[in-house]
Amino acid sequence: MAEGLDLYDLDDELSDEERMVRANVRRFVDEEVLPVIAEHYQAGTFPMDLIPKIADMGLLGANLKGYGCAGMGQVAYGLICRELERGDSGLRSFASVQGSLCMYPIYAFGSEEQKQKWLPGMAAGEIIGCFGLTEPDFGSNPTGMLTKAEKLPGGGYKLNGRKRWITNGNIAKIAIVWAKLEGKVHGFLVPTETPGFTAEKIDDKFSLRASVTSELIMEDCEVGDDALLPGVAGMRGPLSCLTQARSGIAFGVVGAAEACYECALDYAKDRVQFSKPIAGYQLVQNKLVYMASEITKAQLLSLRLMRLKEAGKMIPVQVSVAKRNNCEIALETARKARDILGGNGISYEYPISRHLLNLETVYTYEGTHDIHTLIIGQHLTGLPAFE
Repeated sequence: MAEGLDLYDLDDELSDEERMVRANVRRFVDEEVLPVIAEHYQAGTFPMDLIPKIADMGLLGANLKGYGCAGMGQVAYGLICRELERGDSGLRSFASVQGSLCMYPIYAFGSEEQKQKWLPGMAAGEIIGCFGLTEPDFGSNPTGMLTKAEKLPGGGYKLNGRKRWITNGNIAKIAIVWAKLEGKVHGFLVPTETPGFTAEKIDDKFSLRASVTSELIMEDCEVGDDALLPGVAGMRGPLSCLTQARSGIAFGVVGAAEACYECALDYAKDRVQFSKPIAGYQLVQNKLVYMASEITKAQLLSLRLMRLKEAGKMIPVQVSVAKRNNCEIALETARKARDILGGNGISYEYPISRHLLNLETVYTYEGTHDIHTLIIGQHLTGLPAFE
């Protein structure tokens, strides 16, 4: 896909609108994100001033229709994720959580009143959301969650429990909390100023430092009847949200891989050792060829995945294939790029180690590499290997 590595002329597969969306987000990342993101990463802060600009471009809930959302196609949404992650995984995570994990469940499972109340403000970036599923003791096995909801005699619900590794937690005004109500998982819309709800920021992390990560704590947190998402019960609710987000992740990590490849290629052409640029040596070319080949395959997977999604044909195992493959090759691309830069590869002057550390998290979150392997294995064999 042009404006980046495009060995297979995939740009020809895009519509004029899709190319325009990509170009606009790419320009935004070049002009607004790249000049500041290393400083935010080093300081462990999120660039809050970019939120209104991201919203003005229609990037929050971009693939949803109505309620102030842009109504873009799935490929356009994937290209948005790719360009944002070319800047930093934390920025793509912010937009992905807002759109796919917070706006989508309201859009898909909420009442009309809930949609009207929350979605326009979320699309405008005025209301930030977070998604509370993972718990301190339950990540890959969310069905074991301990967070409970209790129906109150006078109406409403009382929530108790903890959620951990929650993106946007400390900047959110609304939390989508998944809890067991009479043994069945339900989603609840919890305003973060609700008494009994607190968010504690997690600062001691090497990865996704330009992203807000939190633990959510609910202690006798009471919400009204209108907090319950009425359109879904059971694990289908949160898992369908994760399917939405994972498709964007699969597309997004290609941007991080491209950023590492382009940096390593430029560096190898300029860096002279033993009388010629290191790009002229076989071992360096081997690394560059690996990167370019694997990125091209990831581009193909991503594009086909989103076209299937647009056609209503996408199934979860296809998302697992793309998420698993693309995160793996993006991480390996970052490692090979770091190797080409030698000691300079760990410097903030270059983006590679920032992407490398971010990708260590993206490799794990929203389904670890091993869990996606088992999902695909079950699809191929018909035999579950989770037990």
